[in-house]
Amino acid sequence: MSDLNDVPHVHVRAPGKINVYMNVGRRTDDGYHDVATAYQAVSLFEDVRAFPSDTFSVAFSGPINTRGLPTDRSNLAIKAARMLAKKAGFAGGVHLQIEKHVPIAGGMGGGSADAAAALLACDALWQTDVGRDDLLKLAARLGADVPFSLVGGTAIGTGRGDRLSPALAKGTFHWVLALADEGMSTPEVYGELDSHREKHAADIAPIDDAPAVDTGVLQAIRAGDAHLLADVLHNDLQVAALHLRPELTRTLEVGDDSGALAGIVSGSGPTIALLAASAEAAIDVQVSLAASGVTAKHVTGPVAGARVMET
Repeated sequence: MSDLNDVPHVHVRAPGKINVYMNVGRRTDDGYHDVATAYQAVSLFEDVRAFPSDTFSVAFSGPINTRGLPTDRSNLAIKAARMLAKKAGFAGGVHLQIEKHVPIAGGMGGGSADAAAALLACDALWQTDVGRDDLLKLAARLGADVPFSLVGGTAIGTGRGDRLSPALAKGTFHWVLALADEGMSTPEVYGELDSHREKHAADIAPIDDAPAVDTGVLQAIRAGDAHLLADVLHNDLQVAALHLRPELTRTLEVGDDSGALAGIVSGSGPTIALLAASAEAAIDVQVSLAASGVTAKHVTGPVAGARVMET
């Protein structure tokens, strides 16, 4: 597949996300947890290019180390393409070229963005025209964060995080992402949260049977007010992530010392999202993190979900 960019193809760009609020319910009998979360799509993107092929294959490029990612049918983007082909009755395949920028296992939904982009790219490449609603249903079968990667913007997720309600957002929020060298296992983080809750049951607030997002989060997002949002950032998984990676506490401290309004572990971590009052303040935070040896990126949100780019 040399000179792929000279071959007619479809290019889709999908954003990573941060969870600005996350309330985790108790573990259910099937081992999962109901959640209520406020998603925000941010300007750190995955670029997925879909090329005509008789088989299904995937390859990676970009600044992220992808050596550990599967390239067989267990890859989430390949699963997405195969699922769409089955739904549409399409007999061919696709070669996916994924340029990765969102950290792997970083709590930012990079794999989910790849899957959402693959659905949209294959739909356009194959001209299946299955429709937006059916794409969202397929996305929900692939994982809790995949539907949001299609929708983007700001949204409230309930259930496993896949039942979405758009949230009206005004203005632009400035974030500095502190990126870790190694990812974290989402099941391990949830397991640590369960252990922490059991161990400290007498000292912590009761677990919500019906998780919900604080109304203050919606008010802050609707107002486009970073100071208001800083006061209500919350993630139940943060305590578990910090137990497993104590060094993340130092990153939060550096962010605080350099003028960030607040910091939070995104999703199951280990990415730290630091909220800044302005673009200038974000640059100050980014410089301080870099000086402490942490890889940091300034991003903004909300941004649009997966979309087809001009080729």
